[in-house]
Amino acid sequence: MTITYRPVVPVADPKPSGPGAWYVYKCAAGGVRDALYRPPVWIPDGQQPTGGVPQPSPAQLAQIARDQLRLPSPRIEASPAAEQLVQLPTWLWLDRQTWGAVSATASVPGVSVTAVARPTSVLWDLGDGGSVTCDGPGTSYDASVNPNSPSPDCGYTYRRSSAGRPGEAYAVSATVRWTVTWSGAGESGVFPGLATESVAEFRVAESQALNSGG
Repeated sequence: MTITYRPVVPVADPKPSGPGAWYVYKCAAGGVRDALYRPPVWIPDGQQPTGGVPQPSPAQLAQIARDQLRLPSPRIEASPAAEQLVQLPTWLWLDRQTWGAVSATASVPGVSVTAVARPTSVLWDLGDGGSVTCDGPGTSYDASVNPNSPSPDCGYTYRRSSAGRPGEAYAVSATVRWTVTWSGAGESGVFPGLATESVAEFRVAESQALNSGG
Protein backbone atom coordinates (compact mmCIF):
# COMPACT_ATOMS: atom_id res chain seq x y z
CA MET A 1 0.00 0.00 0.00
CA THR A 2 1.36 3.42 -0.96
CA ILE A 3 0.31 6.89 0.12
CA THR A 4 0.47 9.22 -2.85
CA TYR A 5 -0.26 12.80 -3.78
CA ARG A 6 -2.45 13.60 -6.77
CA PRO A 7 -3.55 16.96 -8.27
CA VAL A 8 -7.14 18.09 -7.76
CA VAL A 9 -9.30 21.04 -8.74
CA PRO A 10 -10.11 23.22 -5.69
CA VAL A 11 -13.72 24.06 -4.96
CA ALA A 12 -13.60 27.25 -2.88
CA ASP A 13 -10.05 28.41 -2.17
CA PRO A 14 -8.58 30.87 -4.71
CA LYS A 15 -5.57 29.79 -6.71
CA PRO A 16 -2.33 31.27 -5.30
CA SER A 17 -0.09 33.19 -7.63
CA GLY A 18 2.63 31.43 -9.58
CA PRO A 19 2.71 28.09 -11.39
CA GLY A 20 1.73 25.02 -9.40
CA ALA A 21 -1.19 22.76 -8.60
CA TRP A 22 -3.50 21.72 -5.80
CA TYR A 23 -2.77 18.30 -4.31
CA VAL A 24 -4.73 15.99 -2.06
CA TYR A 25 -3.00 13.58 0.27
CA LYS A 26 -4.54 10.17 -0.47
CA CYS A 27 -3.90 6.71 0.96
CA ALA A 28 -4.64 4.25 -1.86
CA ALA A 29 -5.46 0.73 -0.70
CA GLY A 30 -8.11 -1.51 -2.21
CA GLY A 31 -11.22 -1.64 -0.06
CA VAL A 32 -9.65 0.12 2.92
CA ARG A 33 -10.80 3.51 4.16
CA ASP A 34 -8.20 6.27 4.16
CA ALA A 35 -7.71 7.19 7.79
CA LEU A 36 -5.01 9.77 7.03
CA TYR A 37 -6.87 12.03 4.60
CA ARG A 38 -5.74 15.66 4.53
CA PRO A 39 -7.41 18.63 2.77
CA PRO A 40 -5.96 19.82 -0.57
CA VAL A 41 -2.82 21.98 -0.44
CA TRP A 42 -1.18 24.21 -3.03
CA ILE A 43 2.22 22.92 -4.20
CA PRO A 44 4.32 25.28 -6.36
CA ASP A 45 5.97 23.72 -9.38
CA GLY A 46 9.35 22.21 -8.61
CA GLN A 47 8.57 21.62 -4.92
CA GLN A 48 8.13 18.14 -3.49
CA PRO A 49 4.52 17.52 -2.40
CA THR A 50 5.36 17.41 1.29
CA GLY A 51 5.54 21.06 2.26
CA GLY A 52 2.74 22.05 4.61
CA VAL A 53 1.42 18.50 4.90
CA PRO A 54 2.48 16.55 8.00
CA GLN A 55 3.59 13.06 7.10
CA PRO A 56 2.47 10.10 9.20
CA SER A 57 4.93 8.76 11.74
CA PRO A 58 6.55 5.32 11.30
CA ALA A 59 4.16 3.96 13.95
CA GLN A 60 1.17 5.29 12.00
CA LEU A 61 2.47 3.76 8.79
CA ALA A 62 3.00 0.49 10.66
CA GLN A 63 -0.67 0.48 11.70
CA ILE A 64 -1.69 1.03 8.07
CA ALA A 65 0.57 -1.83 6.96
CA ARG A 66 -0.87 -4.10 9.64
CA ASP A 67 -4.40 -3.34 8.43
CA GLN A 68 -3.37 -4.45 4.93
CA LEU A 69 -2.21 -7.91 6.03
CA ARG A 70 -4.20 -10.64 4.29
CA LEU A 71 -3.82 -13.80 6.35
CA PRO A 72 -4.84 -17.15 4.85
CA SER A 73 -7.34 -19.59 6.37
CA PRO A 74 -5.76 -22.97 5.59
CA ARG A 75 -7.86 -26.01 4.73
CA ILE A 76 -8.14 -28.58 7.53
CA GLU A 77 -6.79 -32.04 6.69
CA ALA A 78 -7.03 -35.27 8.70
CA SER A 79 -6.39 -38.97 8.41
CA PRO A 80 -8.35 -41.19 8.16
CA ALA A 81 -9.71 -38.93 5.41
CA ALA A 82 -13.36 -39.92 5.07
CA GLU A 83 -14.30 -40.92 8.60
CA GLN A 84 -12.50 -40.99 11.94
CA LEU A 85 -12.69 -44.04 14.17
CA VAL A 86 -13.05 -44.22 17.93
CA GLN A 87 -9.76 -45.21 19.62
CA LEU A 88 -7.80 -44.84 16.35
CA PRO A 89 -5.26 -41.97 16.30
CA THR A 90 -6.34 -39.07 14.07
CA TRP A 91 -3.60 -37.12 12.30
CA LEU A 92 -4.27 -33.37 12.03
CA TRP A 93 -2.57 -30.90 9.72
CA LEU A 94 -2.95 -27.71 7.70
CA ASP A 95 -1.70 -26.93 4.19
CA ARG A 96 2.01 -26.16 4.57
CA GLN A 97 1.93 -23.85 1.54
CA THR A 98 -0.11 -21.39 3.60
CA TRP A 99 2.11 -21.75 6.67
CA GLY A 100 4.60 -18.92 6.42
CA ALA A 101 5.23 -15.23 6.94
CA VAL A 102 2.85 -12.68 5.40
CA SER A 103 3.90 -9.05 4.96
CA ALA A 104 2.47 -5.70 3.88
CA THR A 105 4.19 -2.34 3.38
CA ALA A 106 3.00 1.25 3.74
CA SER A 107 5.06 4.18 2.50
CA VAL A 108 5.20 7.90 1.88
CA PRO A 109 8.00 9.71 0.04
CA GLY A 110 11.23 8.81 1.84
CA VAL A 111 9.67 6.52 4.47
CA SER A 112 8.62 2.88 4.19
CA VAL A 113 7.39 0.58 6.96
CA THR A 114 6.67 -3.14 6.71
CA ALA A 115 4.46 -5.27 8.98
CA VAL A 116 5.13 -9.02 9.09
CA ALA A 117 2.81 -11.69 10.52
CA ARG A 118 4.21 -15.13 11.34
CA PRO A 119 2.17 -18.21 12.37
CA THR A 120 3.24 -19.64 15.71
CA SER A 121 0.73 -22.30 16.79
CA VAL A 122 -2.63 -23.90 16.06
CA LEU A 123 -5.38 -24.49 18.61
CA TRP A 124 -7.57 -27.40 17.52
CA ASP A 125 -11.08 -27.68 18.95
CA LEU A 126 -12.16 -31.24 18.11
CA GLY A 127 -15.88 -30.79 18.79
CA ASP A 128 -16.23 -33.42 21.50
CA GLY A 129 -14.98 -31.17 24.29
CA GLY A 130 -11.33 -31.97 23.64
CA SER A 131 -8.63 -29.71 22.22
CA VAL A 132 -4.94 -29.79 21.36
CA THR A 133 -2.37 -27.07 20.65
CA CYS A 134 0.26 -27.76 17.99
CA ASP A 135 3.41 -25.72 17.47
CA GLY A 136 3.27 -26.05 13.69
CA PRO A 137 0.96 -27.02 10.83
CA GLY A 138 1.20 -30.72 11.60
CA THR A 139 2.45 -33.63 9.52
CA SER A 140 0.47 -35.04 6.60
CA TYR A 141 -0.27 -38.74 6.88
CA ASP A 142 1.91 -41.19 4.98
CA ALA A 143 0.11 -44.30 3.76
CA SER A 144 3.19 -46.37 4.57
CA VAL A 145 2.78 -45.62 8.28
CA ASN A 146 0.90 -48.05 10.52
CA PRO A 147 -2.63 -46.56 10.93
CA ASN A 148 -2.41 -47.26 14.66
CA SER A 149 0.58 -44.92 14.95
CA PRO A 150 -0.13 -41.42 16.29
CA SER A 151 0.99 -38.28 14.49
CA PRO A 152 4.53 -37.25 15.45
CA ASP A 153 3.51 -33.66 16.19
CA CYS A 154 -0.24 -32.99 15.90
CA GLY A 155 -2.95 -35.54 16.54
CA TYR A 156 -5.93 -36.59 18.62
CA THR A 157 -7.81 -39.76 19.56
CA TYR A 158 -11.59 -39.71 19.80
CA ARG A 159 -13.12 -41.71 22.65
CA ARG A 160 -16.74 -41.65 21.47
CA SER A 161 -18.54 -41.48 18.16
CA SER A 162 -20.29 -38.47 16.71
CA ALA A 163 -23.61 -40.34 16.46
CA GLY A 164 -26.48 -38.16 17.64
CA ARG A 165 -24.66 -34.91 16.92
CA PRO A 166 -26.07 -32.47 14.33
CA GLY A 167 -25.23 -33.98 10.96
CA GLU A 168 -23.81 -36.98 12.79
CA ALA A 169 -20.50 -35.11 12.93
CA TYR A 170 -18.33 -33.07 15.27
CA ALA A 171 -17.80 -29.38 14.45
CA VAL A 172 -14.01 -28.94 14.33
CA SER A 173 -12.04 -25.69 14.21
CA ALA A 174 -8.36 -24.85 13.83
CA THR A 175 -7.31 -21.41 15.09
CA VAL A 176 -3.92 -20.21 13.87
CA ARG A 177 -2.20 -17.69 16.11
CA TRP A 178 0.07 -15.09 14.50
CA THR A 179 2.70 -12.75 15.91
CA VAL A 180 2.95 -9.37 14.17
CA THR A 181 6.05 -7.16 14.11
CA TRP A 182 6.94 -4.04 12.13
CA SER A 183 10.08 -2.18 11.15
CA GLY A 184 11.11 0.79 9.05
CA ALA A 185 12.63 4.28 9.20
CA GLY A 186 15.04 3.06 11.87
CA GLU A 187 12.21 2.01 14.21
CA SER A 188 10.47 -1.26 15.04
CA GLY A 189 7.72 -2.61 17.24
CA VAL A 190 5.28 -5.41 18.00
CA PHE A 191 1.51 -5.48 17.55
CA PRO A 192 -0.96 -7.63 19.51
CA GLY A 193 -1.24 -11.06 17.91
CA LEU A 194 -3.80 -11.96 15.26
CA ALA A 195 -5.78 -15.16 14.73
CA THR A 196 -7.44 -16.89 11.78
CA GLU A 197 -9.86 -19.80 11.95
CA SER A 198 -10.70 -22.70 9.66
CA VAL A 199 -13.63 -25.06 10.26
CA ALA A 200 -14.62 -28.57 9.21
CA GLU A 201 -16.86 -31.48 10.25
CA PHE A 202 -15.51 -34.85 11.38
CA ARG A 203 -17.68 -37.95 11.34
CA VAL A 204 -16.45 -40.36 13.99
CA ALA A 205 -17.65 -43.96 13.94
CA GLU A 206 -17.28 -46.86 16.33
CA SER A 207 -14.56 -49.20 15.16
CA GLN A 208 -15.81 -52.65 14.22
CA ALA A 209 -13.85 -55.70 15.23
CA LEU A 210 -13.38 -58.26 12.49
CA ASN A 211 -14.39 -61.85 13.25
CA SER A 212 -12.49 -64.31 11.06
CA GLY A 213 -13.52 -67.42 12.92
CA GLY A 214 -14.59 -70.45 10.81
